Amino acid sequence: MNGGPLARYSATLQGLARKDRLRTLSPRAGLDFSSNDYLGLAASRRLGDAVAAAIARGTPVGATGSRLLRGNAPEHEQLEADAAAFFGAERALFFGSGYIANFALLTTLPQKGDLVILDQLAHASMHEGALAGRAEFKLAAHNDVNAVEDAIKHWRAEGGMGRVWIGAESLYSMDGDCAPLENLVALADRHEAFIVVDEAHATGVWGPDGRGLAAPFKCRDNIVALHTCGKALGASGALVTGPGTLCHYLANRCRPFIYATAPSPLMAVAAREAIAMLSDEPMRRVQLHERVAFAARQLAERCGVKPSGSQIQPFVIGDVGRTMAVAAALQARGFDIRAIRPPTVPEGTSRLRISLTLNVDEADISAMVEALAEVLAST
Repeated sequence: MNGGPLARYSATLQGLARKDRLRTLSPRAGLDFSSNDYLGLAASRRLGDAVAAAIARGTPVGATGSRLLRGNAPEHEQLEADAAAFFGAERALFFGSGYIANFALLTTLPQKGDLVILDQLAHASMHEGALAGRAEFKLAAHNDVNAVEDAIKHWRAEGGMGRVWIGAESLYSMDGDCAPLENLVALADRHEAFIVVDEAHATGVWGPDGRGLAAPFKCRDNIVALHTCGKALGASGALVTGPGTLCHYLANRCRPFIYATAPSPLMAVAAREAIAMLSDEPMRRVQLHERVAFAARQLAERCGVKPSGSQIQPFVIGDVGRTMAVAAALQARGFDIRAIRPPTVPEGTSRLRISLTLNVDEADISAMVEALAEVLAST
């Protein structure tokens, strides 16, 4: 081959740069309109004090091994017990990240001969898990319950005999809209299917006490919910909640759980404290929803943006180059808003992803909207 061992990689990077798709790591700067720290817990005094107290009483930084070896710390078990009670599940299992948890679920629970149907806009980790798993895999149009049912009927008509697994996000990370969970649950019941609900962006923000949008369907044998700890909970890791049998099966058959070093016990402490804060400090959710409503009014009036109804507000521009230019101009003015491009979002839908958190106030939001209106007028 010509060009040396790195040539193919350099060529790919150059191609991405020509298409305005080259990713780079950039430091945090400006007002936070891009993070998932919706409730402002990541830097909260209470979360920091809980971790400091754990260190003072001898909680180790590292888990030292997998959960099935010496890595199973009391902090992990305490978190899982509290999480199961809080989210109304029979059991919870703590993973190192939401990506790993989604991948683990869909490579372990659906069996050979089963069918996995994912919403086409579900998290990449769900897609990767379904692709790597043993079950057949199909995509359904976004939030289209009829498309899911058609896929099930077509599969059955072709001789499919196994279980069906339906995967969706309860609140979608790039569009800020919600899944029709009630209809999906009814569909699952009709077809004796399982549902995997990724509550990543709903946990802490939506549902009673921030229990998520799937909270009305708790304690069902056919629902598995994933609650990430690295977004509104301000820590890291993820909790898989659901029937005890399925969680026990994961602990016995899930390779990403069995063969991975357990998450830091300190992260278990932080996540447990964050869950307690959801009940103890309800004003955080109230304040966030007030800011979401305020931003929706401002963006609609000044920029013609249709409100998403959630803390995730997309502003679709379409053209990749213009989207990048608008984001760069806003960042130069001190507003950390990022451009989202294909393949993360579909072709022709490059956008700004405006995230509302308690790290900004109404004055910051007004200033951001004013800057956005000015930048749009000049680009």
